[in-house]
Amino acid sequence: MREFFDSTDRRLSKLLSANAQDSVNQLANKMLLSAPTVPARRRSMIDRNVLKVVGLLNLSERPELIGAVVGINANAQGNLDELMKKIGDLPFVSSVSTVTGRFDLIVEVLVSGDVQDLYRFTSELLPRVAAPGVISRSETFVVMKSHNKWVSLSRGCWEKNVADAADDRAEPHGSRNS
Repeated sequence: MREFFDSTDRRLSKLLSANAQDSVNQLANKMLLSAPTVPARRRSMIDRNVLKVVGLLNLSERPELIGAVVGINANAQGNLDELMKKIGDLPFVSSVSTVTGRFDLIVEVLVSGDVQDLYRFTSELLPRVAAPGVISRSETFVVMKSHNKWVSLSRGCWEKNVADAADDRAEPHGSRNS
C-alpha cells in the first residue's frame, strides 16, 4: 500500500528536488529542524523506496543522447504488471507506466549515439519480451527538443555490450531450454 508523506517528508523532498547538493545543515536551517533529523528522514524515505537521490542530465544539452517515448497496446490478459516488469528490465528503458488513453503502456527510452540502439529496442528486444500477440502494436515518438527534461541514464547508455547481453533476457517466449 502506498503511504502519504507527512509535511516534513514533503518539505524535505521538495528541497532535495530543487537542489540535492544542499548540505545537511543548510537543509536543517531551511526546514527549522535539528541537523540529525534531516539525514534520518532522508534515509527513511530512501529505505521505504519513495525517494532516490541521483544525478540527472539535461537531455536538451546532451546531443549524444536520444530520448524516445514508446506507446504500447498490449493484450496482457491480466498480466500487465508482469509485462511492465519485463519491459522495465530491458536495456535503455528509463521507465514504464500504465496509462489511460489510446495506449496501455508508455515506455520512456534513452539511447546514446545514433538511432541504431533505438531501432534494436523497438524491432528486436521489445517484440521478444512476451509471447507473440501480447504486444499488439507500438508507436515510437523520438524527442526532437525538450524543455526542463532532466534524465537519469538508463542501463545500456554509454555501456558496451549491454544490448547484446539483453538477448539472453529477451528470448522469444517459450523458447528457453531447460
